[in-house]
Amino acid sequence: MTTLDFTVAALAPERLPFSLEWLPPPAYFVGGTVRDALLQRQGERFDIDCVVDSGAITKARALADHYQAGFVVLDRDRQIARVVFDQGTVDIAQMVGEHLETDLNRRDFTINAIAYDPHNQTLFDPLNGIADLQQGLIQMIAKGNLQDDPLRILRAYRQGAQLQFSLQPKTRKALRKLAPLLKTVAGERVRTELNYLLMLPQATPWLALAIEDQIWPAWLPDFTPDAIPQLEQIDQVAWLLSKIWDGFGTQLAQVASPQALSALGLAKLASLVTASRAGVTLNALKYSRAEVQAVQRAWQYLPQVLGLMEQEMGLEEQYFFFQGVGDGLPMVVVLAVAMAAHQDILRETRAVGVVAPLVNAYLDPQNPVAHPIPLVSGTDLINQLNLTPSPQIGTLLTQIQLAHIQGQIHTPAEAIAFAKTQL
Repeated sequence: MTTLDFTVAALAPERLPFSLEWLPPPAYFVGGTVRDALLQRQGERFDIDCVVDSGAITKARALADHYQAGFVVLDRDRQIARVVFDQGTVDIAQMVGEHLETDLNRRDFTINAIAYDPHNQTLFDPLNGIADLQQGLIQMIAKGNLQDDPLRILRAYRQGAQLQFSLQPKTRKALRKLAPLLKTVAGERVRTELNYLLMLPQATPWLALAIEDQIWPAWLPDFTPDAIPQLEQIDQVAWLLSKIWDGFGTQLAQVASPQALSALGLAKLASLVTASRAGVTLNALKYSRAEVQAVQRAWQYLPQVLGLMEQEMGLEEQYFFFQGVGDGLPMVVVLAVAMAAHQDILRETRAVGVVAPLVNAYLDPQNPVAHPIPLVSGTDLINQLNLTPSPQIGTLLTQIQLAHIQGQIHTPAEAIAFAKTQL
């Protein structure tokens, strides 16, 4: 039984980023805002959803103007606007129907259909969402609500993972039956829910449950139950490598933008697709070009790292490997060690030992193989050897760099002399 905070302390007037006079009654906080407040789940930023009986956009505009906050109209027809504060956002929407209960009945799950009146600090729970919160249960309000927006099918699994709740059997049955409707949802919306699941360390069982319920075929046709043990292995390997190398965990957690997946998330994503169809699958989900290329690059260089389990790389092979894999190395290493352990190629700890030289070189900014510093430039070669610009210049620079990392040359003068011998 989950313990709830019925005082809803997180939504007390003194804790809000604005004065309630800018949201005159009737106004209600709804959805995840109230659910998380009852569960005492608070993130670093606030995310408040509010419904009003009229003038939602006008009230949002007035609130934003008064506090000099950002303002965005999310849906003019449905009267939904967002006020953006430094610490978070407030979404203000027009109530659906003439009464609050009508609005709540249009929502997805009972735990998201609890309303809170901040003016008199009263909870409204016509669908017994509080009881489901206490039992840790995700229960749909009506099958038709899921049909109205099939993305709610995925949200059931995502919220189950976030809250560590369970699916009510009747709801799970409905999710299975309605799963084909997911193909009608925009790819970017599906991607957002998938990303949540990939970034949650406790979400792998829910990804497995979604496979069992045939949720993914429309969007991830190559995602099979066989991928689940490898996903679990990826989380374990990422934890282990982060303990061994301080900088490795930071590299895995890096994201290119707030909406993008981290390197760890991309490693998991790569496990859900195949090398041959990764581009088609991920483009349909509207992943960024950089994310698609990161997954494709991982599949391209994965065989070389797996090959280390049987034979070491020479310096020249390492040089070209690092030049090609670039910042994708942490992702490829995690995938390789997880795959080796999962497929019983090598035990996990031994596999880590095999890739250790690559990781050490990558994390050392002075390493001449992983992070080579050119002794000379193309312009130097052109000027000192009386050459004309051509592909030959790039070939010479590569030959010089290989000679440098192999200890044959050490200075710019030696590099020029070496280049003469190659002409």
